[in-house]
Amino acid sequence: MIGFDIGGPEAIIVLVIVLVLFGGSQIPKLARNLGRAQKEFKDGMDDGAKAAGSPTVVSPTSVTDTTATSSSDSNPPII
Repeated sequence: MIGFDIGGPEAIIVLVIVLVLFGGSQIPKLARNLGRAQKEFKDGMDDGAKAAGSPTVVSPTSVTDTTATSSSDSNPPII
């Protein structure tokens, strides 16, 4: 993968382009929305980590016996 490095002059050019595209009044709204999205993402990652760390409870009725044979099967299962 080809990497690239943004230095000082390139960052200034990007900021000027963003300012021209969105306008001065829209920049704070854009930054606020990006901050909210980042917070929601972090909260979702924390919730996922909590859910992955908790053990899963399996009810006995949901477990099926895969070794049982039907009455029409004359061959016993090989264990």
